[in-house]
Amino acid sequence: MPEARPSILLVDDEPHSVSAMEMALEDDFDCLTATNADDAMALMADSYVHVIFCDQRMPGTTGVEFLTEVRERWPETVRIIITGYTEATDMISAINEAGIYQFVTKPWHPDQLLMVARGAARLFQLSRDHDRLTLESKYLANTAESKLEKQRAALRNGLGFENVMRAPNSPMNQIIEVARQYASFDVPVLVTGEPGVGKVQMARAMHYTSLRSERPFFELNCAGLSDQMIEIELFGAKRGAVNGLNSNKIGLLQKTDRGTLFLNGIDTLSPRLQIELLRVVQEGAFQPLGGHETITTNTRLLSGAHIDLRTAVADGRFRADLYYAISTAEITVPPLRARPGDVAILAQHMLADAAQSHGKVVHGIAEPALEFLENYDWPGNLRELENEITRMMIFAQERVLGPELISRHILQAAPSDEGADRRADQVLVGDGSLRERVELIEMRILRETLTRLKWNKSRAAAELGLSRVGLRAKLDRYGIQPPVSQES
Repeated sequence: MPEARPSILLVDDEPHSVSAMEMALEDDFDCLTATNADDAMALMADSYVHVIFCDQRMPGTTGVEFLTEVRERWPETVRIIITGYTEATDMISAINEAGIYQFVTKPWHPDQLLMVARGAARLFQLSRDHDRLTLESKYLANTAESKLEKQRAALRNGLGFENVMRAPNSPMNQIIEVARQYASFDVPVLVTGEPGVGKVQMARAMHYTSLRSERPFFELNCAGLSDQMIEIELFGAKRGAVNGLNSNKIGLLQKTDRGTLFLNGIDTLSPRLQIELLRVVQEGAFQPLGGHETITTNTRLLSGAHIDLRTAVADGRFRADLYYAISTAEITVPPLRARPGDVAILAQHMLADAAQSHGKVVHGIAEPALEFLENYDWPGNLRELENEITRMMIFAQERVLGPELISRHILQAAPSDEGADRRADQVLVGDGSLRERVELIEMRILRETLTRLKWNKSRAAAELGLSRVGLRAKLDRYGIQPPVSQES
């Protein structure tokens, strides 16, 4: 297939001059013509122009004024002035305001015009090649050594499935096997689950297990971002498209070309952005904000949602065509409360990371503390667990973290068939007689206080306003027993 010829826009208020320029250039270029600045601007908006030849002396808008506006909106287009005058002030003004590449004086010779046009088209192509090479050198690995280092770093930073912490019989094992299968096939995948369950980690692991593993991986959380901010981050923006943007910004869809983009919080996208994203998924094409050039991308899209998108589609809050376009495969990551046995392993792993990050020497978490952590249902999932482990490490005075370091609301949480009952409010509005509900709260307070005070019964009795005999009677009544290591 032959390469497309460079496109040149010829602007002159004298029709015969435009015709003469077109005759000189039409064998080598696709020529567009206009006899005034307004028509020329309309052609610029509708066409992809490489080079402009523009007469300086035109009624209304001058050549410098027109090319100055072109410079602001299409800075990559090479701009050339044709003039019958060579005043120094005009030349300086043109260079400073419009960024003129070259002057052509009247009368010009066809060979001279053709030579200038070829040089300008070559400059345009070199500039585009330079931008492309700069982008690739910035975001892609340039040598085999750096690629190998990225792969090693990926394993060190826990990017593969093998680094998703879980128990031998964890429900996550089946989820990961399914995700591993999907990772091998270049299809869009929808990852759903509550906030904090590890959707980003799952998407990253899929990328580093796929055929695109040596290409870039980026993640964007759309939740809480404005439409304009999402557009800028995804599609990029031209200089001046928004206030404060003084240079062109490359979007994530262009950065991740031949790589993977994880778009989290996709359920929060506005209807307008859903339409724009649908075009990307179906055509692999988009336009930067403030630009008129269509850019194509070969990006694998992984999407994350905090809710069931089928329900959102049924309610009319999410486009059905977009849902089916992004969910060739679908994975649901379970919450921590549905992963029995995983909390202890995750907590030990998080403690090791936190201790290394903060330079504190610890040797692990005591078994009684792990039991409390396992009995809690973690509504904030991995983030809440990580915060709790970090807080415990900060306050730890010994090498092994005991249950006394655990937050009070977790110590008071009693396990139930549906998971831990976290709040006293749930007892207050629950079933049972007044006495039964008051005793349940009393039992939790006793359990939490004794654990926090390392089963020092004298201190616990004093804090609760009980005698030591009265405290022992309540413990016997409720069957509350200390861990073996703390019996006194």
